[in-house]
Formats: sequence, C-alpha cells, structure tokens
Amino acid sequence: MNRLEGKVIIVTGSTTGIGEAIARRCVAEGARVLIHGLEKEAGERVTASLGDRAAFHMDDLTEAAAAPRIVEAAARAFGRLDGLVNNAAWVVRGQLADVTPEFFDRVMAINVRAPLLLIQSALPHLAATRGVVVNIGSVNAYSGEQNLLPYSISKGALQTMSRNLGDTLHRQHGVRVNQINPGWVLTENERLAKQKEGMPPDWPEHLPKIFAPAGRIFSPEEIAATAALFLSDEFGPVSGSVIDLEQHPFIGRNPPKC
Repeated sequence: MNRLEGKVIIVTGSTTGIGEAIARRCVAEGARVLIHGLEKEAGERVTASLGDRAAFHMDDLTEAAAAPRIVEAAARAFGRLDGLVNNAAWVVRGQLADVTPEFFDRVMAINVRAPLLLIQSALPHLAATRGVVVNIGSVNAYSGEQNLLPYSISKGALQTMSRNLGDTLHRQHGVRVNQINPGWVLTENERLAKQKEGMPPDWPEHLPKIFAPAGRIFSPEEIAATAALFLSDEFGPVSGSVIDLEQHPFIGRNPPKC
C-alpha cells in the first residue's frame, strides 16, 4: 500500500539514523522527499539510493535563516509540500554542572527553535495541501535521565509545541501536528555513544530485561513505520497527539526490586 502516493515530505536530519529510515519509508510509500543534514557525503549517498524521488539540501539548523531555505528547497525541487518531519536534533549528554548559557542555547536552537521556524516557514504550503507535521521527540520529554538534562528540557518544550500547534493550526489551517516520542532506539550514533561511555561493542545483545523486555531495543525502521502512518490520510483528523513508542509503561511503572 502506497499511503503517501504523490506527497512531498521534508525530513530533517535524514542523512543517518531515524531520519534516514523515515525518508526511506516515505519513498517506499510513494512520496518524494527532501533529504536534509550537515553531512554532504552521507546526504548524497542517501539521495542517490532513492533516485529521482529524493533531493538533498545541506543546511545548519543553528541558523535561523535555515528554515525558509529548507522549505524553499523542497518547493523548488518538487513543486509542493505535504508534510514536514522535524527529526533533526542534537542528542547530547549534559548534567546540571555541565550547562553553560552557550551550550543550552545551542540545544534549544536545534531541538526547539528550528522546528518552530520550519513549521512557520512551511505553513503556507501545508495549508494549501492540508498537510501534516510530525515532530520526533523522546520519552525523555517527561523527565529524562540525569545526564540528559538539556536534551530532555528541549524535548519537553517540543512536546508542548506539538500539542499547542496541533490545536491551533488544525482549526485555523487544516494542518495536523503530532509528535512521536521514541524510547531507546539502536541508531549507529547511539551504539557509538554507549561504547564511548564504556559499554562493550556488543552491548545491544546484553540488555537487562528491565530496560528491554523484548530482549532488544527499537530499530529506526520501527519508528519510521509510525511516522509514515501519521503522515498519511489514514490517520484522519488526529492532531495535537503525542504517541510514546516504548516497550513498557514508563509512567506509573512499578519495576521489580530484585
């Protein structure tokens, strides 16, 4: 089934990881996709593998002017815009003692301001097609781990943005806005980050059941499947919703003490 036949989707941060998986799923479902990222070689590789259904635009989301440039690149390449996936994020470790004004501002610029400005820039196009925004958040939005403080704050802000705009933009412009909060996902960057923190190369194969009842964590492709559904017309008028993709109830959970 080609759920996204004829649609044009922007996927930020789509040269690797979850973003790449979402872009590939969108193309497989019939869409044309603007690939975005900072890694020129990776972006060109992904785009080439998707043929004439993809175009690549390299831009730095810390720059406020990046948002209109990205939207214009999609409109120029494909002539319309039906969906925006705000996936790009700075997944950075940081505790209270580590936070400087500059560090915090950079996290918020990439993880919160950029999605806001992209939605603002894309709105005229999305209103014309009654399009969709999907923000990729994190279960860390609800509190987060000790070493993910600034990141968690940014994802909490993104979640509020999704609920607010999911109401106002749907009523005013017919544009749906929803958010996906993934749990622990096995991207290549996450694999390497955990190794840098001292875990062995095969750490994904030895996860405690308390963290991964299924014996494994999510793949990027599993997150992409939900993103494609949100982007499709099958999801009807759902807007302002946040779906948590986790393999256990992390709110109100009562894990065993032994």
